[in-house]
Amino acid sequence: MPVQQFSDLVRFARDRSPFYAELYADLPPHVSRITDVPVVDQNEFWAANTLHDNRVLTAPLGEAVVFKTGGTTGTPRFSCYTREEWREFVTAFGSGMVDAGLRPGHRVADLFYAGELYASFLFILDSLAHAPVANVRLPIGGGAAPASTVATLEDFGAHVVAGTPTTLCRLAEHLTSTGRRLPGVEFLFFGGEALFADQRRLLSAAFPQATPRSLGYASVDGGLLGRPVPGPDPRTHRPFAPHTVVEILDETTGEPIREAGRPGRVVVTQLFRSLMPVIRYPAGDRAEWTGTEGGPFRILGRAEEGVRVGPVSLYWQDATDAVAEADTEGRVTGMQLVVRRWEGRDGLVLRLATAPGQDPAGLDVLAKGLVTGLNTARPLYPDSVAAGFVHPLGVEWVRHRDLVVNPRSGKLVRVIDERPTA
Repeated sequence: MPVQQFSDLVRFARDRSPFYAELYADLPPHVSRITDVPVVDQNEFWAANTLHDNRVLTAPLGEAVVFKTGGTTGTPRFSCYTREEWREFVTAFGSGMVDAGLRPGHRVADLFYAGELYASFLFILDSLAHAPVANVRLPIGGGAAPASTVATLEDFGAHVVAGTPTTLCRLAEHLTSTGRRLPGVEFLFFGGEALFADQRRLLSAAFPQATPRSLGYASVDGGLLGRPVPGPDPRTHRPFAPHTVVEILDETTGEPIREAGRPGRVVVTQLFRSLMPVIRYPAGDRAEWTGTEGGPFRILGRAEEGVRVGPVSLYWQDATDAVAEADTEGRVTGMQLVVRRWEGRDGLVLRLATAPGQDPAGLDVLAKGLVTGLNTARPLYPDSVAAGFVHPLGVEWVRHRDLVVNPRSGKLVRVIDERPTA
């Protein structure tokens, strides 16, 4: 069975991966508790996990499937799975879809995106194929024209439509604008981003009999994270035991949180991945236990490692690099990423601190250059703006004292998610 004991995974990683050998150099020869090893620094992990002279992988890249995950166009990030690991990944995730509502004979339309090394379309299609219940798979894809998608859904009598909330809402908007509905759809399986109340209203108008459900919580870099928990709150998931160990750590001290209702950052260990070990890796999200540690948990939004704005993933380093390139005179003294939601769409605001007495015209020029640089680094963002999925990037100038800090540590809060959580 591909699932390993934690101690065996650590031993294997430190023996075969130069990155983990260096990270664990000061540890005793044998460790058994997960808290015995340090949490991975994402920047160091991806600096070592390169296309050439890779120091994370435990073997040469000879048999694997490779997918691209978040990052800038200049520094793409790639995640690798062996054939056996991928099969284990999709089989476990497929079993979780039964918790979301998948039933024998369901006809499921896959509206996730494919191509350019992105995983979501193939991942969902393979997960459905490995699910423990028979189903009919309709691989439509997210790039199909809404009219064509609707025709396919009607022709095959689809029971389930799976996609990102953005894609599902685009389809719903097409239906409502043409005065049509699809009452035969029973479930809307969403993933990749949060689903908000305004989106639910739009979806219910187009799919009056459909229940929105999270199809599961996973990422191409972190792997399996959480399977759906039936109930009214789609943010609630539980770990994919025995494949995955999910921890929620205090954002200031780094200590494991064991009680319910206390937010922290999600850290994941994958016990079935050996080619590219994922051991105490920050998933980029915040969550809280809803009961005892290791049981169900509620996702609360993105942590400071990254932020999801509509269908776009953007990392803190992306914005830092854009500021460094545009701000040649050093006028920016601090920065926060602020995510807001208005008029039914997400939007990202760069909150930039500067010293008093700056020329407003000069700041306007700097803001335009910064936005241009960030849009160039993350072209999916302006593409999503053009498609009407998100608001254009904005810039908000403040004094440094106006930046939000952690009240316990005084440290800067890098990402502020002001979107509603219910």
